[in-house]
Amino acid sequence: MKTRGIFVAVLALVLASCGGEQKPATNTESIAITPEDQELLKLAQTYFQSLPADASTPERQLTPEKVALGKVLYFDTRLSKTGKQSCNTCHNLSTFGVDNEITSEGDAGKRGNRNSPTAFNAALHFVQFWDGRAKDIEEQAGMPILNPVEMNIPSKEYLEKKLREVKAYQALFAAAFPESKQPVTFANLELAIGAFERTLITPSRFDSYLKGDIQAMSAEERAGLQEFISSGCTTCHIGSTVGGTMYQKFGLVTDYRPFTGSTGKDLGRMDVTKNSMDKDMFKVPSLRNITKTQPYFHDGSVSDLSKAIRIMGKVELNKDLSDEQIARIMTFLETLTADVPDDVKLVPEILAAKN
Repeated sequence: MKTRGIFVAVLALVLASCGGEQKPATNTESIAITPEDQELLKLAQTYFQSLPADASTPERQLTPEKVALGKVLYFDTRLSKTGKQSCNTCHNLSTFGVDNEITSEGDAGKRGNRNSPTAFNAALHFVQFWDGRAKDIEEQAGMPILNPVEMNIPSKEYLEKKLREVKAYQALFAAAFPESKQPVTFANLELAIGAFERTLITPSRFDSYLKGDIQAMSAEERAGLQEFISSGCTTCHIGSTVGGTMYQKFGLVTDYRPFTGSTGKDLGRMDVTKNSMDKDMFKVPSLRNITKTQPYFHDGSVSDLSKAIRIMGKVELNKDLSDEQIARIMTFLETLTADVPDDVKLVPEILAAKN
């Protein structure tokens, strides 16, 4: 009965998703919606889609039990060798899914060479990691755990043995994977963390706009959207996550390094494929919550969003964006920021006992 009580308590904490689309602020505009406003909405709907309630798929169906287990695992530092790191350490749900560090410090005190992207809405991306080396969020979930620079777990078997000795996990895994004779496996861990991350969706006022509520965005914000589109940002930043749908060369027009001050030798996707054509190719990042997820780019080389926009204009579009254009784009990007519900940030109480 004790383990059942533990499960029910954990499940109650995580049944609520990230959801709850942001309610637009009370609109004070007195100007009527114009035909130009209607046309802009139609144009925006050709480039973007509103976020779904979650990122489940026919192959990755969510259950409350898997999500509950996944949240506990996400916050549990026992998934690192010395017990210092959890998924939440680098992808902090209290700070929009990032740690706001240039690169993140791992379990052994070493730092990786790439910036930790946000966990929010990541399950909707077409691949995972900056170089696309994981096909989905489930495969991604296991990789940092076994990475010696990150969470430093020596092997899958090592972690399985460790978790099988935890009574609470025996109950949680059994509830999440009732068909498994031995439910506490690394593969099931990946599925559970993936299930939880598939609930980390953050709809904003922009989604209300895309669904037809034009005045969910102010006239200034709509002008920023127009600037975003007309400047060419939608060449890469499209879809429900406003990015995360393709690879693109960073420095399409000219080398980005003189503009960002980057000194590393990161070759991008070429590190995975060994194909010289993939040099400096990276997954296009999502712009959801971008105003809160600094520093920017794969190496965290730029902390100021206006500078990042200016650099992208130059090295990707061969444009010298004016201060006014950048300000308008930034005003639009604010509409992609959504409050994260408190229950999502809450560390599961079961982890306080660690038994």
